[in-house]
Amino acid sequence: MTIQRMDNVGIVVDDLEAAIAFFAELGMELDGRMTVGGGWASRVVGIDDHQADIAMMRTPDGHSKLELMTYLKPTAISPDPKTPPANTLGLHRVMFAVDDLEDTLTRLKPHGAELVGEVERFEDIFLLCYIRGPEGIIIGLAEQLDAQ
Repeated sequence: MTIQRMDNVGIVVDDLEAAIAFFAELGMELDGRMTVGGGWASRVVGIDDHQADIAMMRTPDGHSKLELMTYLKPTAISPDPKTPPANTLGLHRVMFAVDDLEDTLTRLKPHGAELVGEVERFEDIFLLCYIRGPEGIIIGLAEQLDAQ
């Protein structure tokens, strides 16, 4: 038996509205919002009597989703430091293909985006960079370059 697909990536955030605005500016669309907690939801996450607000964002092609959640109870646990380096064990990034990397960076900066390193060219294939988004989330951006 094999998996059917990757359904979504879940990220816990403190400021759900700011995270929604950031990913909407990136080009994702809000697919739905709800509050879950107790019962089946608490049993799934293994936290008794939890409650969380959830926003599901989807990519424009409809194939990928990002589940943003903020815990109402118990409160979320913050790592220390909040912005660990990219090689921290267990830390991952979400990579997005974009059509114009510089424009994307310009649009995301008012939403708090900061470059982790530099924008780099990989051969004549991609422009790549890592940025920190809301809550210190590392996001990869890749612009495919036209083959000359």
